[in-house]
Amino acid sequence: MWSRLNEEAHLAGARALTRRQFFQRSGALSLGAMALTELGAGRVLAGGDNPLAPRPSPLPGKAKSVIYLHMSGAPPSLDLLDWKPELKRRHMEPCPEELIRGKKFAFIKGVPKLLGSPYRFSQQGQAGAWFSEAIPGMASIADDMTVIRSMNTDQFNHAPAELFVFTGNMRPGNASLGSWITYGLGSLNQNLPGFVVLLSGGTDPTGGKSLWSSGYLPGVYQGTQCRSTGEPILYASDPNGMGRHNRRRTLDALRELNEAEARQYGDPETLTRIEQYELAYRMQASVPDVFDIRRESEATRAMYGAKPGEGSFANNCLLARRLVEQGVRYVQLYDWGWDIHGTGSGDDLMEAFPRKCRDVDRACAALINDLKQRGLLDETLVVWGGEFGRTPMNEARGGSTFLGRDHHPACFSIWMAGGGIGGGRVFGETDDFGYSIVRDKVTVRDLQTTILHLMGVDAHAFSYRYQGLDQRLIGPTGEGRVVTEILA
Repeated sequence: MWSRLNEEAHLAGARALTRRQFFQRSGALSLGAMALTELGAGRVLAGGDNPLAPRPSPLPGKAKSVIYLHMSGAPPSLDLLDWKPELKRRHMEPCPEELIRGKKFAFIKGVPKLLGSPYRFSQQGQAGAWFSEAIPGMASIADDMTVIRSMNTDQFNHAPAELFVFTGNMRPGNASLGSWITYGLGSLNQNLPGFVVLLSGGTDPTGGKSLWSSGYLPGVYQGTQCRSTGEPILYASDPNGMGRHNRRRTLDALRELNEAEARQYGDPETLTRIEQYELAYRMQASVPDVFDIRRESEATRAMYGAKPGEGSFANNCLLARRLVEQGVRYVQLYDWGWDIHGTGSGDDLMEAFPRKCRDVDRACAALINDLKQRGLLDETLVVWGGEFGRTPMNEARGGSTFLGRDHHPACFSIWMAGGGIGGGRVFGETDDFGYSIVRDKVTVRDLQTTILHLMGVDAHAFSYRYQGLDQRLIGPTGEGRVVTEILA
């Protein structure tokens, strides 16, 4: 009987073995052991107690941290940063055939009419960059930024386009830009997450939580979604009756058990779990202070338009400054609601668009000015933009009389500031209708390569071994160049 019970127990244990554990037990010189090392366990195991410990950048880098302001839904560049007087002159004329022949659009049917911007533009700053009257705050910081008017993507719909920008792949499951940066450089504050995500606009971005996933990288590098109202991080607080002393004892016991498992099975995610528990413990003391914008002066809150208790983009911009000031490596803001199709007053150019501009314009200018006056702008890279562009034609879906623009991946505008970016510049040019790039195209791969370069990382050499391949943010080909023309 005992023999049969032992045999059943042995079989149960064998069935419980994971593939990784099987290879790990097969011997130090086995193919499995070598594969396990290639899968990246060595990187985390070699990282000591804290895989988020700061590491020197491989190359000289101008920026220490990144604040990425993403306008989810793709804001219309032709109504913001790319003034087209010829398009305005031909407003509501039938679209020239050469712009639509053989082309496919998400919603436009037949022969659409050209749509000149209903907003006035003026030149600002030493480069004479054109800014819409809808964004006076951004216009006021023209000399602190470079406007890129020649961005290009090959993605047509929102979720794949956002995934492409932030993970380098249009499909879910890949590591995000913030995860790559914290994996490579660690974090400058061990009591806060290295990668923080803040949301506004009422919902998640279209690409969902995959936009801040760590993908195949260890889970400790995943973005931490925080809230600007209420409890900043859900479920991080101790339950009623659990004091700091008891929490510490519990974590110490869990750490011993997890370290024993890591020694036995070599699973890097076990060490990730240890660090996540420890980081959560440290955050319980540090996060509430950092996320309390009441600690800022009334004048500073007024500059942003921030109000305690609101989950606004303005609050998030102020929090972003507070976070990088405290050493957070990468802060990602997503503001949803920029899908300006013109199907009704909720997504049109005359009501919804100026409302969204008011939501973000003042706070964007305040963020740059605040970083600058605190001496942080030179070491903080700020990026503003969407996932693709908008057509120079009115969509008029289903005969709608509201003004709006369809999806357009061929060209769009973004701006960058600080962290090694030259100020008071305009780069790239589109044609008279804002339909095609005529000079200095910048691809999504170029943008990613340039961001990593400014952080002191070579995007072509920066990889992670997974499924037998050296995975990279910029993909497997030779795409991606550093846009040196925009650097300071």
